[in-house]
Amino acid sequence: MNSNGASSDDVRDQLPHDLDVSAFVGPYQFPDNSRRRIPALIYASFSVVCFAVWIIGRNSNSGTVNNGFAIAGLSLAAIALFVWSSSWRMTVNETEALVCASRAVDFAVGHASAQQVWRGLRSRPTWRVFCYSAEEPPRKRALVLVDAVDASIVEQLVEANPDKV
Repeated sequence: MNSNGASSDDVRDQLPHDLDVSAFVGPYQFPDNSRRRIPALIYASFSVVCFAVWIIGRNSNSGTVNNGFAIAGLSLAAIALFVWSSSWRMTVNETEALVCASRAVDFAVGHASAQQVWRGLRSRPTWRVFCYSAEEPPRKRALVLVDAVDASIVEQLVEANPDKV
């Protein structure tokens, strides 16, 4: 018996629910960057509201003008423009990125993995693909950056595998 009154036979080790294989619903789908257009539209809407309040305040007979609304409107418009400009539509998924990377290297690819990253000021989506050659143990490895918008190879590095035994 333990302190809860249960015998040691009743206590069992279990996997957490998020690791339960029977609940597997399919491969993970990376969200598209074009979803950034939604907050861009929200920023633009608030910008229009700020400008409207500023114009109404200027045209009223109160004699005081609050330029804070104009500054807020300009700031929100600039943010909306920046967020909209970084809302690239991704046309390449991780499987296609793995195929592009395997074509870019000079060896048959064995194990490989893809990770979504962003590059540049406008956050252009890019797949970072790390792959090993098919030999056991692998003799070469490569890091290939595949553009997620147009499937071009941005950069690649191929080297001998220093972990080879």
